[in-house]
Amino acid sequence: MSNKSNSDRLFFLDLGAGRVLSVNPDGSDLKTVLIEGYGPHPDGIAVDARRGYIYWTNMGADPNANDGSIERCDLDGKNRAVIIPPGGTHTPKQLKIDHASARLYWCDREGMRVMRSNLDGSDVETLVQTGSSEADRRDQRNWCVGIAVDADRGKIYWSQKGPDNAGQGRIFRAKLEIPAGQTAAARKDIELLFDRLPEPIDLELDPRNRMIYWTDRGNPPRGNSVNRAPMDAHRPPERLLGDLMEAIGLSLDLEGDRMFFTDLAGTLYRARLDGSEKTVLLWAQGNLSGAAFVAGLAG
Repeated sequence: MSNKSNSDRLFFLDLGAGRVLSVNPDGSDLKTVLIEGYGPHPDGIAVDARRGYIYWTNMGADPNANDGSIERCDLDGKNRAVIIPPGGTHTPKQLKIDHASARLYWCDREGMRVMRSNLDGSDVETLVQTGSSEADRRDQRNWCVGIAVDADRGKIYWSQKGPDNAGQGRIFRAKLEIPAGQTAAARKDIELLFDRLPEPIDLELDPRNRMIYWTDRGNPPRGNSVNRAPMDAHRPPERLLGDLMEAIGLSLDLEGDRMFFTDLAGTLYRARLDGSEKTVLLWAQGNLSGAAFVAGLAG
């Protein structure tokens, strides 16, 4: 694993206590950036180092209450602001920034949507709608969870987790823009890349090597793992490592040949991109969810 600048920083979330945290990539200098408190359940995090903001999604106090939101604050935790108010998105999960277009992308689990907005929360759009009725909402196969953006090729990727331990999880791909004459609920460009997965959660891309990575919950041996597969070749996934306790957050440092990932048991891990050298950086940190690595950021 290559040496990296000591100004690299990892941001991650404790959904149980509602904390935004940061740490050095070796697990040192743990800081609490912001405390929301119990209730909002933060899940997805993205950092815009250029503009100086941390963004995160809140699933809300009750997944049935349509009270999800998105917030942002300065890198030091100051100037906290709600940019998507409660109810503007149902149960937002993983969050990504497309810096070129200055947009946020996220998945809305019980809302059964893939969504985006401007960085200030304006112009909210639904790009994919997998269901609309209460019956649709009860079917966890419609729940959109993880998201990744390949802006250079104009594609979005997302996961639909399926019921617990059912082996019905899937990963899809579509164009960033809805084709002319089509709608979010009736798109003809959606590709099913992988199916019969345990419970795929967060996604990450390696565009240069055309690989997609994801965390998978569900039962061993395939579940509670980190996996990867070619983005275009439709080959079976490669299970990189397992033995996690409800795997969730994932972030790649492609230049440093390393990845960071979390589980709900409160553990933060690091490993090489091939899954070797798995290392526990922190443990017993609450109920950890999303993670975002940032290179070259002063701690």
